[in-house]
Amino acid sequence: MSESANPRALRQAGVVFAWIVAAFLVALVFLACWVGVRGFLAYQHLSDAQATAGAAREDLSDPALASAAIADVAADTSAARALTSDPLWRVAEALPWAGPQLGAVSTVAAAVDDVAGSALAPLADVASGFDLAALRPQDGRIDLAPFTDIREAAATGASSIGEAADAVDAIDRTPLVRPLRDAVDEVGTLLDETETATGALTRAATLLPAMLGADGPRSYLVLFQNNAEWRSLGGIPGATALVRTDGGAISLAEQASSSDFPRYDESVLPLGPDVEGIFSARPGRFMQNVTQIPDFAVSGALAREMWARERGGEQVDGVIAIDPVALSYLLAATGPVTLPTGDVLTAENAVPLLLNEVYFRYEDPAAQDAFFAAAAASVFSALTAGGTDPAALVDALSRAGDERRLLLWSARDDEQALLADTTLAGPLPQTDDDVARFGVYLNDGTGSKMDYYVTATPTLTWDTCATGGSAASPTASGTATLTVTLTNTAPADAATSLPRYITGGGAFDVAPGVARTVGYVYLPEGFELQDATITGDVGFGGGTHDGRRVLSFAVDVAPGASATATVTVSAPEGSAPQLELVSTPTLVPPPDLVAVCEPA
Repeated sequence: MSESANPRALRQAGVVFAWIVAAFLVALVFLACWVGVRGFLAYQHLSDAQATAGAAREDLSDPALASAAIADVAADTSAARALTSDPLWRVAEALPWAGPQLGAVSTVAAAVDDVAGSALAPLADVASGFDLAALRPQDGRIDLAPFTDIREAAATGASSIGEAADAVDAIDRTPLVRPLRDAVDEVGTLLDETETATGALTRAATLLPAMLGADGPRSYLVLFQNNAEWRSLGGIPGATALVRTDGGAISLAEQASSSDFPRYDESVLPLGPDVEGIFSARPGRFMQNVTQIPDFAVSGALAREMWARERGGEQVDGVIAIDPVALSYLLAATGPVTLPTGDVLTAENAVPLLLNEVYFRYEDPAAQDAFFAAAAASVFSALTAGGTDPAALVDALSRAGDERRLLLWSARDDEQALLADTTLAGPLPQTDDDVARFGVYLNDGTGSKMDYYVTATPTLTWDTCATGGSAASPTASGTATLTVTLTNTAPADAATSLPRYITGGGAFDVAPGVARTVGYVYLPEGFELQDATITGDVGFGGGTHDGRRVLSFAVDVAPGASATATVTVSAPEGSAPQLELVSTPTLVPPPDLVAVCEPA
Protein backbone atom coordinates (compact mmCIF):
# COMPACT_ATOMS: atom_id res chain seq x y z
CA MET A 1 0.00 0.00 0.00
CA SER A 2 2.76 2.36 0.88
CA GLU A 3 4.57 1.43 -2.33
CA SER A 4 1.56 2.31 -4.49
CA ALA A 5 1.00 5.53 -2.54
CA ASN A 6 4.42 6.94 -3.31
CA PRO A 7 3.82 7.55 -7.02
CA ARG A 8 0.47 9.15 -6.21
CA ALA A 9 2.12 11.43 -3.63
CA LEU A 10 4.79 12.32 -6.08
CA ARG A 11 2.21 13.14 -8.73
CA GLN A 12 0.33 15.33 -6.26
CA ALA A 13 3.55 17.04 -5.26
CA GLY A 14 4.33 17.60 -8.94
CA VAL A 15 0.90 19.11 -9.50
CA VAL A 16 1.32 21.40 -6.50
CA PHE A 17 4.78 22.44 -7.70
CA ALA A 18 3.42 23.11 -11.19
CA TRP A 19 0.67 25.26 -9.76
CA ILE A 20 3.23 27.13 -7.66
CA VAL A 21 5.42 27.70 -10.71
CA ALA A 22 2.42 28.74 -12.76
CA ALA A 23 1.27 31.10 -10.02
CA PHE A 24 4.76 32.52 -9.80
CA LEU A 25 4.92 33.00 -13.57
CA VAL A 26 1.47 34.58 -13.60
CA ALA A 27 2.52 36.86 -10.75
CA LEU A 28 5.71 37.68 -12.61
CA VAL A 29 3.83 38.43 -15.80
CA PHE A 30 1.32 40.49 -13.83
CA LEU A 31 4.16 42.35 -12.11
CA ALA A 32 5.86 42.95 -15.44
CA CYS A 33 2.62 44.22 -16.96
CA TRP A 34 1.86 46.33 -13.91
CA VAL A 35 5.31 47.88 -13.85
CA GLY A 36 5.40 48.21 -17.63
CA VAL A 37 2.06 50.00 -17.87
CA ARG A 38 2.82 52.26 -14.91
CA GLY A 39 6.29 52.92 -16.24
CA PHE A 40 4.87 53.91 -19.62
CA LEU A 41 2.34 56.23 -17.97
CA ALA A 42 5.05 57.73 -15.77
CA TYR A 43 7.19 58.29 -18.86
CA GLN A 44 4.28 60.12 -20.50
CA HIS A 45 3.82 62.36 -17.48
CA LEU A 46 7.54 63.15 -17.29
CA SER A 47 7.61 63.88 -21.02
CA ASP A 48 4.64 66.22 -20.64
CA ALA A 49 6.37 67.92 -17.71
CA GLN A 50 9.51 68.36 -19.79
CA ALA A 51 7.55 69.87 -22.68
CA THR A 52 5.68 72.24 -20.36
CA ALA A 53 8.90 73.30 -18.66
CA GLY A 54 10.53 73.93 -22.02
CA ALA A 55 7.63 76.12 -23.12
CA ALA A 56 7.71 77.95 -19.78
CA ARG A 57 11.25 79.15 -20.48
CA GLU A 58 9.76 81.53 -23.02
CA ASP A 59 7.52 83.01 -20.31
CA LEU A 60 10.11 83.61 -17.62
CA SER A 61 9.91 87.35 -18.20
CA ASP A 62 6.26 87.12 -17.09
CA PRO A 63 6.21 85.49 -13.62
CA ALA A 64 2.42 84.99 -13.72
CA LEU A 65 2.64 82.82 -16.85
CA ALA A 66 5.66 80.97 -15.49
CA SER A 67 3.77 80.28 -12.25
CA ALA A 68 0.87 78.66 -14.13
CA ALA A 69 3.28 76.52 -16.14
CA ILE A 70 5.05 75.32 -12.98
CA ALA A 71 1.68 74.26 -11.54
CA ASP A 72 1.12 72.08 -14.63
CA VAL A 73 4.62 70.64 -14.33
CA ALA A 74 4.02 69.82 -10.66
CA ALA A 75 0.81 67.95 -11.52
CA ASP A 76 2.64 65.75 -14.03
CA THR A 77 5.64 65.08 -11.78
CA SER A 78 3.34 64.18 -8.89
CA ALA A 79 1.53 61.67 -11.07
CA ALA A 80 4.82 60.18 -12.27
CA ARG A 81 6.02 59.83 -8.69
CA ALA A 82 2.83 58.08 -7.61
CA LEU A 83 3.10 55.63 -10.51
CA THR A 84 6.69 54.68 -9.63
CA SER A 85 6.43 54.38 -5.85
CA ASP A 86 3.67 51.80 -5.15
CA PRO A 87 4.51 48.52 -3.30
CA LEU A 88 4.66 46.38 -6.44
CA TRP A 89 7.12 48.78 -8.08
CA ARG A 90 9.26 48.59 -4.93
CA VAL A 91 9.19 44.77 -5.14
CA ALA A 92 10.31 44.93 -8.77
CA GLU A 93 13.24 47.14 -7.78
CA ALA A 94 14.74 44.06 -6.04
CA LEU A 95 14.89 42.07 -9.29
CA PRO A 96 18.27 41.49 -10.96
CA TRP A 97 19.13 43.77 -13.92
CA ALA A 98 15.64 45.33 -14.14
CA GLY A 99 15.70 46.43 -10.50
CA PRO A 100 18.44 49.10 -10.83
CA GLN A 101 16.70 50.50 -13.92
CA LEU A 102 13.39 50.80 -12.07
CA GLY A 103 15.08 52.21 -8.97
CA ALA A 104 16.75 54.90 -11.03
CA VAL A 105 13.43 55.85 -12.64
CA SER A 106 11.63 56.12 -9.29
CA THR A 107 14.48 58.18 -7.80
CA VAL A 108 14.44 60.59 -10.72
CA ALA A 109 10.64 60.88 -10.60
CA ALA A 110 10.73 61.63 -6.87
CA ALA A 111 13.55 64.15 -7.30
CA VAL A 112 11.89 66.17 -10.05
CA ASP A 113 8.58 66.06 -8.16
CA ASP A 114 10.31 67.47 -5.08
CA VAL A 115 11.74 70.26 -7.22
CA ALA A 116 8.46 71.05 -8.97
CA GLY A 117 6.19 70.73 -5.96
CA SER A 118 8.29 71.63 -2.92
CA ALA A 119 10.76 74.08 -4.44
CA LEU A 120 9.57 75.80 -7.61
CA ALA A 121 5.85 75.98 -6.86
CA PRO A 122 6.20 78.08 -3.66
CA LEU A 123 8.86 80.19 -5.34
CA ALA A 124 6.62 80.72 -8.37
CA ASP A 125 3.75 81.79 -6.12
CA VAL A 126 5.90 84.54 -4.65
CA ALA A 127 7.47 85.42 -8.00
CA SER A 128 4.05 85.80 -9.62
CA GLY A 129 3.66 88.99 -7.64
CA PHE A 130 7.14 90.24 -8.48
CA ASP A 131 7.55 92.88 -11.16
CA LEU A 132 10.94 93.55 -12.72
CA ALA A 133 10.02 97.22 -12.56
CA ALA A 134 10.81 96.95 -8.85
CA LEU A 135 14.46 96.99 -9.87
CA ARG A 136 14.04 100.42 -11.41
CA PRO A 137 15.03 103.18 -8.95
CA GLN A 138 12.45 105.89 -8.43
CA ASP A 139 13.87 109.26 -7.42
CA GLY A 140 17.10 107.59 -6.39
CA ARG A 141 15.45 104.87 -4.26
CA ILE A 142 14.78 101.16 -4.79
CA ASP A 143 11.82 99.45 -3.11
CA LEU A 144 13.33 96.69 -0.94
CA ALA A 145 10.09 94.87 -0.07
CA PRO A 146 10.00 92.56 -3.15
CA PHE A 147 13.49 91.23 -2.34
CA THR A 148 12.52 90.55 1.26
CA ASP A 149 9.36 88.73 0.15
CA ILE A 150 11.15 86.39 -2.22
CA ARG A 151 14.15 85.60 0.02
CA GLU A 152 12.55 82.88 2.19
CA ALA A 153 10.94 81.06 -0.75
CA ALA A 154 14.23 81.16 -2.66
CA ALA A 155 16.17 79.74 0.29
CA THR A 156 13.64 76.93 0.78
CA GLY A 157 13.70 76.18 -2.94
CA ALA A 158 17.51 76.07 -3.07
CA SER A 159 17.57 73.59 -0.16
CA SER A 160 14.96 71.30 -1.75
CA ILE A 161 16.69 71.36 -5.12
CA GLY A 162 20.02 70.59 -3.45
CA GLU A 163 18.54 67.51 -1.78
CA ALA A 164 17.03 66.35 -5.09
CA ALA A 165 20.36 66.86 -6.86
CA ASP A 166 22.14 64.81 -4.18
CA ALA A 167 19.61 61.97 -4.58
CA VAL A 168 20.16 61.81 -8.35
CA ASP A 169 23.93 62.11 -7.99
CA ALA A 170 23.85 59.10 -5.63
CA ILE A 171 22.33 56.81 -8.31
CA ASP A 172 24.81 54.12 -9.33
CA ARG A 173 25.10 54.53 -13.10
CA THR A 174 27.13 51.33 -13.63
CA PRO A 175 24.24 48.82 -14.11
CA LEU A 176 22.04 51.20 -16.08
CA VAL A 177 21.42 50.79 -19.79
CA ARG A 178 22.96 53.58 -21.87
CA PRO A 179 19.74 55.55 -22.69
CA LEU A 180 18.68 55.56 -19.03
CA ARG A 181 22.19 56.43 -17.86
CA ASP A 182 22.27 59.39 -20.26
CA ALA A 183 18.84 60.52 -19.06
CA VAL A 184 19.92 60.33 -15.40
CA ASP A 185 23.06 62.34 -16.20
CA GLU A 186 20.97 64.95 -18.01
CA VAL A 187 18.57 65.29 -15.06
CA GLY A 188 21.51 65.52 -12.67
CA THR A 189 23.09 68.30 -14.70
CA LEU A 190 19.79 70.16 -14.91
CA LEU A 191 19.26 69.91 -11.15
CA ASP A 192 22.79 71.15 -10.48
CA GLU A 193 22.22 74.14 -12.75
CA THR A 194 18.84 74.85 -11.14
CA GLU A 195 20.40 74.64 -7.67
CA THR A 196 23.07 77.13 -8.75
CA ALA A 197 20.48 79.53 -10.16
CA THR A 198 18.22 79.30 -7.11
CA GLY A 199 21.22 79.74 -4.83
CA ALA A 200 22.18 82.87 -6.74
CA LEU A 201 18.64 84.20 -6.32
CA THR A 202 18.83 83.49 -2.58
CA ARG A 203 22.13 85.34 -2.27
CA ALA A 204 20.82 88.30 -4.25
CA ALA A 205 17.63 88.51 -2.20
CA THR A 206 19.70 88.37 0.98
CA LEU A 207 22.52 90.72 0.01
CA LEU A 208 20.73 93.44 -1.95
CA PRO A 209 18.45 94.72 0.83
CA ALA A 210 21.35 94.79 3.29
CA MET A 211 23.69 96.51 0.83
CA LEU A 212 21.02 99.05 -0.01
CA GLY A 213 20.69 100.03 3.62
CA ALA A 214 17.66 98.04 4.77
CA ASP A 215 19.16 97.76 8.26
CA GLY A 216 20.85 101.14 8.36
CA PRO A 217 23.15 103.38 6.30
CA ARG A 218 25.95 101.79 4.28
CA SER A 219 28.90 103.20 2.33
CA TYR A 220 30.81 101.61 -0.57
CA LEU A 221 34.04 102.55 -2.30
CA VAL A 222 33.77 102.10 -6.07
CA LEU A 223 36.93 101.48 -8.11
CA PHE A 224 36.75 102.27 -11.83
CA GLN A 225 39.27 99.94 -13.48
CA ASN A 226 40.96 101.18 -16.66
CA ASN A 227 41.46 98.29 -19.12
CA ALA A 228 43.89 100.39 -21.19
CA GLU A 229 46.43 99.80 -18.42
CA TRP A 230 46.06 96.20 -17.35
CA ARG A 231 46.03 94.82 -13.86
CA SER A 232 45.29 91.19 -12.98
CA LEU A 233 41.63 91.85 -12.20
CA GLY A 234 41.08 94.26 -15.10
CA GLY A 235 42.95 97.56 -14.99
CA ILE A 236 44.37 100.23 -12.73
CA PRO A 237 41.78 101.86 -10.45
CA GLY A 238 42.18 105.25 -12.12
CA ALA A 239 39.13 106.82 -10.49
CA THR A 240 37.18 106.17 -7.30
CA ALA A 241 33.81 107.16 -5.87
CA LEU A 242 32.01 106.85 -2.56
CA VAL A 243 28.41 105.67 -2.76
CA ARG A 244 26.06 105.79 0.23
CA THR A 245 22.86 103.79 0.67
CA ASP A 246 20.10 104.09 3.26
CA GLY A 247 16.70 102.39 3.20
CA GLY A 248 16.97 101.78 -0.55
CA ALA A 249 18.12 105.33 -1.32
CA ILE A 250 21.37 105.57 -3.30
CA SER A 251 23.58 108.68 -3.50
CA LEU A 252 26.96 109.54 -4.96
CA ALA A 253 28.75 111.17 -2.02
CA GLU A 254 32.27 111.81 -3.28
CA GLN A 255 34.64 111.25 -6.22
CA ALA A 256 38.43 111.05 -6.31
CA SER A 257 41.33 110.11 -8.58
CA SER A 258 43.90 107.45 -7.79
CA SER A 259 46.46 110.28 -7.93
CA ASP A 260 44.86 111.63 -4.74
CA PHE A 261 46.35 108.68 -2.87
CA PRO A 262 50.04 108.88 -1.95
CA ARG A 263 52.72 106.25 -2.35
CA TYR A 264 52.87 104.51 1.00
CA ASP A 265 56.28 103.61 2.38
CA GLU A 266 55.13 100.08 3.13
CA SER A 267 52.06 97.97 2.46
CA VAL A 268 49.02 99.35 4.28
CA LEU A 269 48.10 95.77 5.27
CA PRO A 270 50.27 92.65 5.65
CA LEU A 271 50.46 90.70 2.39
CA GLY A 272 52.46 87.71 3.58
CA PRO A 273 55.80 86.43 2.27
CA ASP A 274 54.30 84.27 -0.50
CA VAL A 275 52.34 87.16 -2.03
CA GLU A 276 55.21 89.64 -1.67
CA GLY A 277 57.56 87.06 -3.19
CA ILE A 278 55.46 87.17 -6.38
CA PHE A 279 54.11 90.74 -6.51
CA SER A 280 56.43 92.58 -4.08
CA ALA A 281 54.74 95.07 -1.74
CA ARG A 282 53.49 97.32 -4.56
CA PRO A 283 49.81 96.26 -4.38
CA GLY A 284 49.73 97.51 -0.79
CA ARG A 285 51.63 100.74 -1.47
CA PHE A 286 49.80 102.17 -4.49
CA MET A 287 46.06 102.52 -5.06
CA GLN A 288 46.77 101.95 -8.77
CA ASN A 289 48.11 98.47 -7.95
CA VAL A 290 45.58 97.04 -5.50
CA THR A 291 44.03 94.90 -8.25
CA GLN A 292 47.40 93.44 -9.26
CA ILE A 293 46.78 90.53 -6.88
CA PRO A 294 44.11 88.34 -8.57
CA ASP A 295 42.05 87.98 -5.41
CA PHE A 296 39.53 90.78 -4.92
CA ALA A 297 39.13 89.98 -1.22
CA VAL A 298 42.72 91.19 -0.84
CA SER A 299 42.26 94.09 -3.28
CA GLY A 300 39.10 95.29 -1.55
CA ALA A 301 40.68 95.23 1.91
CA LEU A 302 43.73 97.18 0.64
CA ALA A 303 41.57 99.82 -1.07
CA ARG A 304 39.40 100.18 2.03
CA GLU A 305 42.43 100.77 4.23
CA MET A 306 43.90 103.33 1.82
CA TRP A 307 40.57 105.19 1.74
CA ALA A 308 40.41 105.18 5.54
CA ARG A 309 43.93 106.64 5.79
CA GLU A 310 43.07 109.53 3.48
CA ARG A 311 39.55 110.13 4.85
CA GLY A 312 40.13 110.46 8.57
CA GLY A 313 39.64 106.78 9.35
CA GLU A 314 36.28 106.33 7.58
CA GLN A 315 35.69 102.59 7.19
CA VAL A 316 33.49 101.73 4.22
CA ASP A 317 31.25 98.66 4.33
CA GLY A 318 32.56 97.23 1.10
CA VAL A 319 34.40 97.81 -2.16
CA ILE A 320 33.02 97.49 -5.71
CA ALA A 321 35.05 97.38 -8.93
CA ILE A 322 33.71 98.01 -12.43
CA ASP A 323 35.29 98.74 -15.81
CA PRO A 324 34.25 100.76 -18.90
CA VAL A 325 33.22 97.59 -20.75
CA ALA A 326 30.72 96.83 -17.98
CA LEU A 327 29.70 100.48 -18.12
CA SER A 328 28.89 100.02 -21.81
CA TYR A 329 26.60 97.11 -20.86
CA LEU A 330 24.79 99.36 -18.37
CA LEU A 331 24.36 102.03 -21.04
CA ALA A 332 22.35 99.52 -23.04
CA ALA A 333 19.87 99.66 -20.15
CA THR A 334 19.92 103.43 -19.53
CA GLY A 335 20.14 104.54 -23.14
CA PRO A 336 22.51 107.32 -24.30
CA VAL A 337 23.75 109.69 -21.59
CA THR A 338 24.74 113.30 -22.33
CA LEU A 339 27.86 114.50 -20.49
CA PRO A 340 28.53 118.07 -19.31
CA THR A 341 31.05 118.35 -22.17
CA GLY A 342 28.26 117.77 -24.68
CA ASP A 343 29.52 114.29 -25.56
CA VAL A 344 26.83 111.62 -25.79
CA LEU A 345 27.98 108.43 -24.11
CA THR A 346 26.48 105.27 -25.62
CA ALA A 347 26.92 101.53 -25.34
CA GLU A 348 28.84 101.66 -28.62
CA ASN A 349 31.26 104.53 -27.98
CA ALA A 350 31.88 104.27 -24.21
CA VAL A 351 34.92 101.99 -24.45
CA PRO A 352 36.88 103.84 -27.20
CA LEU A 353 35.97 107.25 -25.75
CA LEU A 354 36.91 106.48 -22.15
CA LEU A 355 39.92 104.26 -22.80
CA ASN A 356 41.56 105.92 -25.80
CA GLU A 357 40.06 109.04 -27.34
CA VAL A 358 40.15 111.00 -24.09
CA TYR A 359 43.96 110.85 -24.14
CA PHE A 360 44.08 112.40 -27.60
CA ARG A 361 41.72 115.15 -26.44
CA TYR A 362 43.27 116.04 -23.08
CA GLU A 363 47.02 116.05 -22.44
CA ASP A 364 46.65 117.15 -18.81
CA PRO A 365 45.90 114.18 -16.48
CA ALA A 366 43.78 116.48 -14.31
CA ALA A 367 41.54 117.23 -17.30
CA GLN A 368 41.32 113.50 -18.02
CA ASP A 369 40.30 112.83 -14.42
CA ALA A 370 37.64 115.53 -14.63
CA PHE A 371 36.21 113.93 -17.78
CA PHE A 372 36.13 110.49 -16.14
CA ALA A 373 34.43 111.94 -13.04
CA ALA A 374 31.78 113.66 -15.16
CA ALA A 375 31.13 110.46 -17.11
CA ALA A 376 30.79 108.37 -13.93
CA ALA A 377 28.46 110.89 -12.29
CA SER A 378 26.29 111.16 -15.41
CA VAL A 379 25.86 107.40 -15.76
CA PHE A 380 25.15 107.09 -12.03
CA SER A 381 22.48 109.77 -12.34
CA ALA A 382 20.91 107.95 -15.29
CA LEU A 383 20.88 104.63 -13.40
CA THR A 384 19.15 106.10 -10.35
CA ALA A 385 16.73 108.45 -12.12
CA GLY A 386 14.13 105.78 -12.90
CA GLY A 387 14.25 105.56 -16.69
CA THR A 388 16.27 102.35 -16.86
CA ASP A 389 14.96 99.26 -18.65
CA PRO A 390 14.90 96.77 -15.72
CA ALA A 391 15.26 93.63 -17.86
CA ALA A 392 18.18 95.14 -19.73
CA LEU A 393 19.71 96.19 -16.41
CA VAL A 394 19.55 92.62 -15.08
CA ASP A 395 21.13 91.34 -18.31
CA ALA A 396 23.89 93.98 -18.10
CA LEU A 397 24.74 93.20 -14.48
CA SER A 398 24.65 89.43 -15.12
CA ARG A 399 26.96 89.73 -18.11
CA ALA A 400 29.36 92.01 -16.26
CA GLY A 401 29.42 89.57 -13.33
CA ASP A 402 29.95 86.52 -15.55
CA GLU A 403 32.89 88.25 -17.28
CA ARG A 404 34.38 89.29 -13.91
CA ARG A 405 34.03 92.98 -14.77
CA LEU A 406 31.84 93.60 -11.73
CA LEU A 407 33.50 92.65 -8.44
CA LEU A 408 32.30 93.02 -4.88
CA TRP A 409 33.97 92.62 -1.50
CA SER A 410 32.12 93.07 1.78
CA ALA A 411 33.84 94.01 5.02
CA ARG A 412 31.14 92.00 6.82
CA ASP A 413 32.14 88.36 7.19
CA ASP A 414 28.62 86.91 6.86
CA GLU A 415 28.00 88.77 3.61
CA GLN A 416 31.44 87.95 2.23
CA ALA A 417 30.74 84.28 2.92
CA LEU A 418 27.67 84.50 0.64
CA LEU A 419 29.79 86.05 -2.10
CA ALA A 420 32.79 83.73 -1.76
CA ASP A 421 31.75 81.11 -4.34
CA THR A 422 30.60 83.58 -7.01
CA THR A 423 32.41 85.36 -9.83
CA LEU A 424 31.49 88.64 -8.11
CA ALA A 425 34.00 87.79 -5.36
CA GLY A 426 36.86 87.75 -7.88
CA PRO A 427 38.60 84.81 -6.16
CA LEU A 428 41.75 82.94 -7.15
CA PRO A 429 41.02 80.17 -9.70
CA GLN A 430 39.26 77.36 -7.84
CA THR A 431 39.76 73.66 -8.60
CA ASP A 432 37.14 71.11 -7.55
CA ASP A 433 36.19 67.51 -8.37
CA ASP A 434 34.69 68.51 -11.72
CA VAL A 435 36.91 71.32 -13.02
CA ALA A 436 40.61 72.18 -12.77
CA ARG A 437 41.09 75.92 -13.29
CA PHE A 438 44.12 77.77 -14.59
CA GLY A 439 44.62 81.49 -14.20
CA VAL A 440 46.26 83.91 -16.63
CA TYR A 441 46.58 87.43 -15.24
CA LEU A 442 48.04 90.31 -17.26
CA ASN A 443 49.54 93.57 -16.01
CA ASP A 444 50.90 96.63 -17.79
CA GLY A 445 54.62 97.18 -17.38
CA THR A 446 54.83 100.22 -19.66
CA GLY A 447 53.37 102.70 -17.20
CA SER A 448 50.97 103.92 -19.88
CA LYS A 449 47.76 103.14 -21.75
CA MET A 450 49.22 100.89 -24.47
CA ASP A 451 47.03 97.91 -23.50
CA TYR A 452 44.19 99.44 -25.51
CA TYR A 453 46.20 98.16 -28.50
CA VAL A 454 47.22 94.77 -27.07
CA THR A 455 45.20 91.60 -27.59
CA ALA A 456 45.60 88.42 -25.57
CA THR A 457 44.71 85.11 -27.21
CA PRO A 458 44.93 82.01 -24.97
CA THR A 459 44.50 78.32 -25.80
CA LEU A 460 44.09 75.38 -23.43
CA THR A 461 44.22 71.72 -24.49
CA TRP A 462 44.74 68.24 -23.17
CA ASP A 463 47.78 66.80 -24.96
CA THR A 464 47.34 63.30 -23.54
CA CYS A 465 44.76 62.15 -21.05
CA ALA A 466 43.33 59.01 -19.54
CA THR A 467 40.00 58.79 -17.78
CA GLY A 468 39.23 57.00 -14.52
CA GLY A 469 36.80 57.04 -11.66
CA SER A 470 33.14 56.21 -12.20
CA ALA A 471 30.49 57.41 -14.61
CA ALA A 472 29.04 59.57 -11.86
CA SER A 473 32.44 60.89 -10.69
CA PRO A 474 34.90 60.73 -13.60
CA THR A 475 38.56 61.61 -13.16
CA ALA A 476 41.49 62.15 -15.48
CA SER A 477 45.27 62.26 -15.67
CA GLY A 478 47.75 63.27 -18.36
CA THR A 479 49.43 66.37 -19.74
CA ALA A 480 47.96 69.70 -20.84
CA THR A 481 49.30 72.82 -22.55
CA LEU A 482 48.32 76.45 -22.00
CA THR A 483 49.43 79.18 -24.41
CA VAL A 484 48.96 82.93 -24.32
CA THR A 485 49.74 85.03 -27.40
CA LEU A 486 50.11 88.79 -26.95
CA THR A 487 49.83 90.98 -30.07
CA ASN A 488 50.53 94.70 -30.27
CA THR A 489 48.08 96.16 -32.81
CA ALA A 490 49.34 99.76 -32.46
CA PRO A 491 50.32 101.53 -35.72
CA ALA A 492 53.90 101.15 -36.87
CA ASP A 493 54.52 104.85 -36.18
CA ALA A 494 53.01 104.62 -32.68
CA ALA A 495 56.06 106.35 -31.18
CA THR A 496 55.14 109.60 -32.95
CA SER A 497 51.44 109.22 -33.81
CA LEU A 498 50.17 108.35 -30.34
CA PRO A 499 50.11 110.77 -27.41
CA ARG A 500 52.90 110.46 -24.86
CA TYR A 501 50.36 109.57 -22.17
CA ILE A 502 49.44 106.45 -24.18
CA THR A 503 52.97 105.31 -25.14
CA GLY A 504 54.60 106.21 -21.86
CA GLY A 505 57.20 108.30 -23.64
CA GLY A 506 60.04 105.91 -22.86
CA ALA A 507 59.43 105.65 -19.14
CA PHE A 508 60.51 102.47 -17.32
CA ASP A 509 63.06 101.86 -20.11
CA VAL A 510 60.32 100.87 -22.56
CA ALA A 511 60.63 102.41 -26.03
CA PRO A 512 57.56 104.44 -27.14
CA GLY A 513 55.09 102.22 -29.01
CA VAL A 514 56.33 99.03 -27.35
CA ALA A 515 53.96 97.33 -24.92
CA ARG A 516 55.46 95.57 -21.91
CA THR A 517 53.25 92.96 -20.29
CA VAL A 518 53.89 91.33 -16.93
CA GLY A 519 52.02 88.04 -16.74
CA TYR A 520 51.18 85.59 -13.97
CA VAL A 521 50.15 82.01 -14.78
CA TYR A 522 48.43 80.09 -11.98
CA LEU A 523 48.45 76.28 -12.20
CA PRO A 524 45.61 74.23 -10.67
CA GLU A 525 46.36 72.81 -7.25
CA GLY A 526 48.34 69.59 -7.53
CA PHE A 527 49.40 70.09 -11.17
CA GLU A 528 53.13 69.83 -11.88
CA LEU A 529 55.08 72.05 -14.28
CA GLN A 530 56.73 70.17 -17.16
CA ASP A 531 57.98 73.00 -19.36
CA ALA A 532 57.61 76.75 -19.89
CA THR A 533 58.85 78.87 -22.81
CA ILE A 534 58.20 82.33 -24.20
CA THR A 535 59.12 84.15 -27.40
CA GLY A 536 62.53 85.77 -27.05
CA ASP A 537 63.71 83.23 -24.51
CA VAL A 538 62.55 85.38 -21.61
CA GLY A 539 63.02 83.82 -18.20
CA PHE A 540 60.28 82.96 -15.74
CA GLY A 541 59.94 83.81 -12.09
CA GLY A 542 57.13 83.04 -9.71
CA GLY A 543 56.38 81.26 -6.48
CA THR A 544 53.42 79.75 -4.65
CA HIS A 545 50.15 81.51 -3.81
CA ASP A 546 47.69 79.76 -1.54
CA GLY A 547 48.82 76.32 -2.65
CA ARG A 548 49.02 77.16 -6.36
CA ARG A 549 52.22 77.18 -8.39
CA VAL A 550 52.63 80.59 -10.06
CA LEU A 551 54.84 81.45 -13.04
CA SER A 552 55.62 85.10 -13.79
CA PHE A 553 57.16 86.69 -16.87
CA ALA A 554 57.69 90.08 -18.50
CA VAL A 555 57.79 90.50 -22.28
CA ASP A 556 58.08 93.50 -24.63
CA VAL A 557 56.06 93.49 -27.85
CA ALA A 558 56.67 96.04 -30.62
CA PRO A 559 53.88 97.38 -32.87
CA GLY A 560 52.73 94.67 -35.26
CA ALA A 561 54.59 91.93 -33.37
CA SER A 562 53.49 89.07 -31.15
CA ALA A 563 54.90 86.99 -28.31
CA THR A 564 53.66 83.62 -27.05
CA ALA A 565 54.09 82.03 -23.65
CA THR A 566 53.66 78.23 -23.55
CA VAL A 567 53.24 76.25 -20.34
CA THR A 568 52.98 72.44 -20.23
CA VAL A 569 51.82 70.69 -17.08
CA SER A 570 51.00 67.21 -15.86
CA ALA A 571 47.74 66.41 -14.09
CA PRO A 572 48.01 63.95 -11.21
CA GLU A 573 45.95 60.75 -11.05
CA GLY A 574 42.39 61.51 -10.00
CA SER A 575 42.28 65.04 -11.39
CA ALA A 576 39.15 66.70 -12.70
CA PRO A 577 38.45 65.74 -16.35
CA GLN A 578 37.59 69.31 -17.37
CA LEU A 579 40.07 72.18 -17.65
CA GLU A 580 39.02 75.83 -17.63
CA LEU A 581 40.80 79.17 -17.83
CA VAL A 582 40.15 82.25 -15.71
CA SER A 583 41.81 85.35 -17.17
CA THR A 584 42.07 89.11 -16.95
CA PRO A 585 39.03 90.82 -18.49
CA THR A 586 40.35 92.97 -21.33
CA LEU A 587 38.50 95.05 -23.95
CA VAL A 588 36.88 91.98 -25.48
CA PRO A 589 34.74 89.33 -23.74
CA PRO A 590 36.96 86.67 -22.15
CA PRO A 591 37.18 83.41 -24.12
CA ASP A 592 35.18 80.45 -22.89
CA LEU A 593 38.13 78.08 -22.79
CA VAL A 594 37.23 74.54 -21.75
CA ALA A 595 39.09 71.29 -22.47
CA VAL A 596 37.47 67.96 -21.55
CA CYS A 597 39.21 64.61 -21.27
CA GLU A 598 36.78 62.30 -23.04
CA PRO A 599 36.63 58.53 -22.37
CA ALA A 600 38.33 56.51 -25.10
